[in-house]
Amino acid sequence: MPIQFQRTDQGDESMLRIAGSLDVLTAPELMPTIDALVEERRPRVVCDLSGLDIIDSSGVAALVALYKRVRAVGGQVVVVGARDQPLAIFKLLRMDKVFSI
Repeated sequence: MPIQFQRTDQGDESMLRIAGSLDVLTAPELMPTIDALVEERRPRVVCDLSGLDIIDSSGVAALVALYKRVRAVGGQVVVVGARDQPLAIFKLLRMDKVFSI
């Protein structure tokens, strides 16, 4: 399943909805959006993963890069809506503690 993502900005918050599969083939498609969020120094980024079906290590790496880069410029990243396989992967990697899932 291909990746689908949508960014919406409202005030100081950017919502990034990710659906489908975030894996080695699709994670690079997300990078320009991550770059833009960092360059714009968005103070709060919410990643809605409620539509995400599958994530692999490349997908996790993309979200970790988002987290680190936004934090480095003084912003905050929150992950919401993780379920099923993505939630299991976050728990396995103990990323649920980093992202407060």
